[in-house]
Amino acid sequence: MDKKDIKNNKQTGNRKNPSKIVLDLGCGNKKREGAIGVDFNTMLDGDVNHDLNKFPYPFESNSIDKIYIDNCLEHLDSPLHVMEEIHRILKHDCEVKVIVPYFRSPSAFHDPTHKTFYTTESFSYYDPENPVYLRYGYTKAHFKVEKIAFHEHLNDGFIKGFIVKFANKWPSIYENILSPLLPLHEISFHLRKI
Repeated sequence: MDKKDIKNNKQTGNRKNPSKIVLDLGCGNKKREGAIGVDFNTMLDGDVNHDLNKFPYPFESNSIDKIYIDNCLEHLDSPLHVMEEIHRILKHDCEVKVIVPYFRSPSAFHDPTHKTFYTTESFSYYDPENPVYLRYGYTKAHFKVEKIAFHEHLNDGFIKGFIVKFANKWPSIYENILSPLLPLHEISFHLRKI
């Protein structure tokens, strides 16, 4: 995507704030309003046709204001390289929101195209303030984990709603004690590039 395409998106695509460039990676048929949709399937809602397993992505370094990757990362070959590429194209101090199936969910396993599974600690490896990052240092892509949320956009009944509130308030307690008995299905990570 060149500067002309980005300029066109500023003028027509992002109606909430036309000066911001928002990407929806792996958008499928659920592209977020005002975002540039990226998908490899040309029959879907994408604006940019690109296989997210191929690097580099067709965006300039430090050019994107916000990125969504919604139920896509678990399908990709190398999440570490994907996050490094997201880090490259995202502007400093801007946000990426990653939504993935929670590892306890049956839906995490029944889809044969899922390659990776996610816990509350999965993005600790990118946060330089986290002891997990300090111990392993797998990547130079640094993100501050600002928020972890279960079922952020899913409608739940009374009982599941109570479990979600508990899990969002005490994610480690939920994961280590309750999640084997009361599994939730989706987890969102709000990350900020540092």
